[in-house]
Amino acid sequence: MKRASGTFEVQVKPLPFHTTKDATLGRMSLDKTLHGELEATGHGEMLTASTDVQGSAAYVAIERVTGTLEGRAGSFALQHRGTMSHGAQSMTITIVPDSGTGQLAGIAGTFTIHRVDGKHSYDLDYTLPDAP
Repeated sequence: MKRASGTFEVQVKPLPFHTTKDATLGRMSLDKTLHGELEATGHGEMLTASTDVQGSAAYVAIERVTGTLEGRAGSFALQHRGTMSHGAQSMTITIVPDSGTGQLAGIAGTFTIHRVDGKHSYDLDYTLPDAP
């Protein structure tokens, strides 16, 4: 397992939620710019659910990341799943199996987000087949 690390900026914008007017449900666009060992952009959509209890919520998202890793160009998809229970967070972000394209075909692993003082960073723990 290898690790790539770096920073990123993210823009999250509300999108219309076409199936309901329930204020506890939300839909957002995700646009990221990643720097470091993974130089890439990420684009996706997130669905959220909030509750009447402060600090309790959940989200799911799918994101396509396109760029270079180890000098290899391609893309892969990330599946996000996160929950908050009374302020305690749990988040799992996994590379979707067989979603790698180009020179990133066969990539597998997990993506971890860190947020400190309002700044975002990441660790990508991954395996990648040997270059042909």
